Amino acid sequence: MEMLNMIRIPLTLAALLLSMLFSLAVQAAPERQPDEVIRHSVETLTGKIEGRRDHFAENMAELEALVDESLDEIADFRYIGASVMGRYFSNATPQQRSRFVDTFRQTLIDTYAKGLVTFDYRELRVLSSQGSRRHEDQASVDMEVVAKDGTVYPVSYSLRLSGDEWRVVNVIVNGINLGLTFRNQFDQAMRDNARDYDAVIDGWSPDVGVEELEQGA
Repeated sequence: MEMLNMIRIPLTLAALLLSMLFSLAVQAAPERQPDEVIRHSVETLTGKIEGRRDHFAENMAELEALVDESLDEIADFRYIGASVMGRYFSNATPQQRSRFVDTFRQTLIDTYAKGLVTFDYRELRVLSSQGSRRHEDQASVDMEVVAKDGTVYPVSYSLRLSGDEWRVVNVIVNGINLGLTFRNQFDQAMRDNARDYDAVIDGWSPDVGVEELEQGA
């Protein structure tokens, strides 16, 4: 009987640990799938600006605040910033890394906000069929931007699972890989400024306009 109790205790402990691990796995599972994250973000933002584009065109700070709130919920800016800095990231100081993330975020918000009021779109639609994933912690979500003239511009979001949330880490617009484009621009800026991180960060101004995105790759 004593030997039997010794066996039961470890088995009971093992069962308890397994149940705890299962519980943690369930809790850690993302609440929304990648396409749901993108759809919710797009619908929420467009719902707030629909019918008020003229107002926001004259009140850009108000629109930028909405864009900032929207991107904060879905974008992994630290991951994106490190990716854009590329091979220069490892030699940057923590302060320079943080400052670039903040600068990059603000320029992205400015660009996004201007695009919302200058590009004449009719519809933004997130596609439901997203295909299979090569990795469980990575996903892509496709979207289409339909212009007033009926032209369809494809958009593809790359997401990664961060903790228990899906976060956007890159966007491809009409064949133009924005992450790669920004990385190449950062690399060129470092070359032009003799690898002066502070000078590059102070002068950071990504050069991707609405017209270029319309033309595509």
